[in-house]
Amino acid sequence: MRKTFLMSVAAAALLAGAASAADLKFAPGQDAKFNWKSYDDFKAAHADLKGEQMTIFGPWRGEDEAFFRSILAYFTEATGVDAKYSSSENYEQQIVIDTQAGSPPNIAVLPQPGLLADLASKGFLTPLGDENAQWIKDNYGAGDSWVGYGTYKGKDGKEAFYAFPYKADVKSLVWYVPENFKEAGYKVPTTMEELHALTEQIVKDGGVPWCIGLGSGGATGWPATDWIEDIMLRQQKPDVYDKWTTNEVKFTDPAVVAAIEEFGSFAKNEKYVSGGVAAVAATDFRDSPKGLFGVPPKCYLHHQASFIPSFFPEGTKLGQDADFFYMPTYAAHADLGKPVLGAGTLVTVTKDSKAARAFVEFLKTPIAHEVWMAQSSFLTPYKGVNTAAYANDQMKREGEILTTATTFRFDGSDLMPGKIGAGAFWTGMVDFVGGKSAEDTAKEIQSSWDGIK
Repeated sequence: MRKTFLMSVAAAALLAGAASAADLKFAPGQDAKFNWKSYDDFKAAHADLKGEQMTIFGPWRGEDEAFFRSILAYFTEATGVDAKYSSSENYEQQIVIDTQAGSPPNIAVLPQPGLLADLASKGFLTPLGDENAQWIKDNYGAGDSWVGYGTYKGKDGKEAFYAFPYKADVKSLVWYVPENFKEAGYKVPTTMEELHALTEQIVKDGGVPWCIGLGSGGATGWPATDWIEDIMLRQQKPDVYDKWTTNEVKFTDPAVVAAIEEFGSFAKNEKYVSGGVAAVAATDFRDSPKGLFGVPPKCYLHHQASFIPSFFPEGTKLGQDADFFYMPTYAAHADLGKPVLGAGTLVTVTKDSKAARAFVEFLKTPIAHEVWMAQSSFLTPYKGVNTAAYANDQMKREGEILTTATTFRFDGSDLMPGKIGAGAFWTGMVDFVGGKSAEDTAKEIQSSWDGIK
């Protein structure tokens, strides 16, 4: 996904090859935090696959590729399947080329529902069956949301479930320094109304509430789009959000304008942001959270996704020197439940085989999640995992946000056409914090969308 890519560290070179039993990260049966029974049961049910070959193509490179290979090793050990994983720097384009050429992998893993929907419409994906859709509904937090992101129209025009969600990321987070809160006597807000009140209280106490930085080179403005998307999910029903990402609900709709204005109530108030409003667009998003750690603090709050600790000062201990809370919902909109903004990868079958089907079944075992959870950079909405397997408390708490969510939505700008989600929306946010009204900002973004042929 575009913004997810911008937030990623440059990937290492591709390491293609087969997983083997020697790669098992944790010895089966040795650690009680893992659900080894799920592994043993899967192994017993798929003993007839030995010698079969399977290819997987996905987005994971560098460190994440090594983590995925550690998962794949358990699948190959359990089944005897000769499984090979590969990736490419331009994996989105490559999977399109491979499917159109008639030489797809057995399994394709992608973080773009829109691209997968396009592949399904051309007959390049194999339906996974209603039983798998039902399994996701029953076992994932916000299960209906995840099923929706895996359901597309096939070549015959009929909807079917094609994409199994595996691995997720959370964006709906606000970061703070516990010591600063303790010294000032502040409590973590549990509603947006309380967050507004806290913001005002910090100003009354002589402090500055927020650090907000939209700078990101040619992508400047994207952090503001995350704000808007989080606010939309807290003010509007999910279907309004969905229609907004497809241009059925226009940027000029009062619901969207209200979300932009709500962001402005934080970002366009001189007293609310570190460095004043002029610093919002000028400050690089990677430098923005550093104000949390100033003495005295230059700010107390920072809205950003789960990746941001990578840019905290060296030696920062999460849970002690810095912590986060879920971006709260409005008490006035309690009927909207607990929405979560994020991203995820979706597993599809692009060349059907018994091994490919078995791999999808493998992803329904807790062990397929827990082994990666115990290492790094993996969150799951699967309610059947043992959360004690998470490598640290931060990941555990972020995972619990996913499992307790009532609605999950992908980053809206990533679902929009590139000229909007990675263009007019970004620049529009810069213009907005620069002084343009929410109405005029919305009109300009909508004009750009209307101009797409």
